[in-house]
Amino acid sequence: MQNFWKLSFMSALATLFFTFSLAAQEAEPADSTGLPGDHFSLEGAIELFKNAASLEEFEKLLNAEESNVNNLDLNEDGDIDYIRVVDNMDNDVHAIVLQVPVSETESQDIAVIEIEKTGKEEAILQIIGDEDIFGEQTIAEPFDEEAQDNGKNGPSVDIVFTRIVVNVWLWRPVRFIYAPAYVVWVSPFRWHHYPLWWRPWHPRPWRAFYAGVRPYHRHCHVVATHRVVHAHKVYAPRRTHSTVVHTRTTTTVAARGVHGRKAGVSKTTTTTTVKGKNGSITKKKTTTKAGVKGRNGNAAGGKKTTEVTKKRRKG
Repeated sequence: MQNFWKLSFMSALATLFFTFSLAAQEAEPADSTGLPGDHFSLEGAIELFKNAASLEEFEKLLNAEESNVNNLDLNEDGDIDYIRVVDNMDNDVHAIVLQVPVSETESQDIAVIEIEKTGKEEAILQIIGDEDIFGEQTIAEPFDEEAQDNGKNGPSVDIVFTRIVVNVWLWRPVRFIYAPAYVVWVSPFRWHHYPLWWRPWHPRPWRAFYAGVRPYHRHCHVVATHRVVHAHKVYAPRRTHSTVVHTRTTTTVAARGVHGRKAGVSKTTTTTTVKGKNGSITKKKTTTKAGVKGRNGNAAGGKKTTEVTKKRRKG
């Protein structure tokens, strides 16, 4: 019985933590880089992939206006670009490319979803944003929260929440691509040859688009560690980029210096305390950055740490 109440308490704290994390994230000021990556959500692409039954359905979701993941107009014709999906498979690894035809002769990779089996019923997944879109390779992955207490008895219990890597084996599209009868998906669509159901729309203003993709950040985050190494080796020689997009991006990056932000070292500590009938819950976050790059706060030569401690005081 004691273990039941302890697990219930930890579950309740986990829910509160997610609520506070999302509120703090939404309160953070947005910072546009002026790069194409501002108009595509890596986190949103992961969520769409997770909820798709197949790669064909995933491609359709990516190109649906209501999904609010794609706001790209790489050829600057005033209409949203169509994103085609191409799977590169090699034994137990998949490199699923998200690609835009920008002209009759050129295409540009937006990102690649890399998947590897790590056990009989285990697989890991990351999405890598292309450097010509985001200014640098940007890695995002799904995460779960794991709660642990300090094992101490007394008037207070300290609960520490740690983000852990997700086993994506039970995701429907992952089971789909690892099924024995799977036929490798290569989108049949290309420049000016798109599905009959697709109707391009005009790009939204950046701030409106950014506000719409924030909910996708609840279960996905940007990381610095590249875990899916074998799939990336499959993808690397197949990477496709547009000379026009590459030139535009490198020009923007050069003009803005370190992506428009001042390089240096900064440290920010945020503490949030909420009082309730069972005591107080405290969330503390400390971030240290050096040589900051990119819209996601990737640090070169620096580090980013997050410590979350929650206390319940009895009496």
